[in-house]
Amino acid sequence: MKSLRPLLACLLLFAGRAAAWAADPTEFWLDLAEGEELAETHVIDDLATAGVVFVGEAHTIARHHALQLHLLQQLAARGLPLVLCMEQLEARMQPAIDRYNKGEIDYDTLAREIDWAKKWKNYLDYRALCEFAHANKIPLRALNAPAEVIRAVSRGGGLAKLPADQRAVLPPEIVLDDPAYERMMNLQLAVHMAMDPVKLRPVFEAQVARDETMAANIFAGRHEGAGDKPRTAFVVIGGGHVRYGQGTAARVRRRDPGIVERIVLMTESGQLTLTAADKAASREISISHAAVRELGRAPGDYLNVLPLAAAAPAASAAKKP
Repeated sequence: MKSLRPLLACLLLFAGRAAAWAADPTEFWLDLAEGEELAETHVIDDLATAGVVFVGEAHTIARHHALQLHLLQQLAARGLPLVLCMEQLEARMQPAIDRYNKGEIDYDTLAREIDWAKKWKNYLDYRALCEFAHANKIPLRALNAPAEVIRAVSRGGGLAKLPADQRAVLPPEIVLDDPAYERMMNLQLAVHMAMDPVKLRPVFEAQVARDETMAANIFAGRHEGAGDKPRTAFVVIGGGHVRYGQGTAARVRRRDPGIVERIVLMTESGQLTLTAADKAASREISISHAAVRELGRAPGDYLNVLPLAAAAPAASAAKKP
């Protein structure tokens, strides 16, 4: 398995804009169930049958944002009732987002009102996605828990020690008994140089609190104001929250039994960069095939692959020490 040191960068956000997506001639789709390459039309056909489509990203890779927009455009062209659900927005921002949905404010005004630049540094990377949704009357739904509440869980000793007022903003039901997810998270968390075993449980509980909050808001986004037929949730989220059907994906299934889900992942292809400070705060780790076999499923349904050779300039810039 590859080094997971770059996962640290998924938590570090930088300003920028997503470029328009255009497939590199060497780029292809892989069906992770069949282990076979397939045409994009087959991917879109299948995604259109789902109740929730998770598109996992590395937050700072422009190609990922551009492909997300492309997929949303393709699904919208099928006439599906959609809701765009975003990890990058905190649920308490929904009143302002509803004003954006109604056309009362534009993207820049929304960003100012919710102080998005402070909360999510590369918020401009999501402009094209949000503006497409707005233009096509696809409601935008915020997913995330307040950052300060998640920090309080992580640094304050877990959910049990969370003050009542902060606990009240999280879903009533938070299922912490998830051994497979906890083992995988603990392996991934080792990328942080400062992480030690004593801190792992509270950090895992913080991850679950975030997953449960996002799942509750995905469920709400599908069903609120949708009439008899729930909307298809197009979920833009960090890949670590949905790989192997764990995390947020598992908690959506618990809330919405029988829902058809699809998980779309994208290769980093050497395009994820780390600053010197990022590298100093992280360590090289690896997760073996043996460690993931117990999960009993592929990391997702479809993988968009850009071969490293095709991304050579970016790969060179992202070369690890």
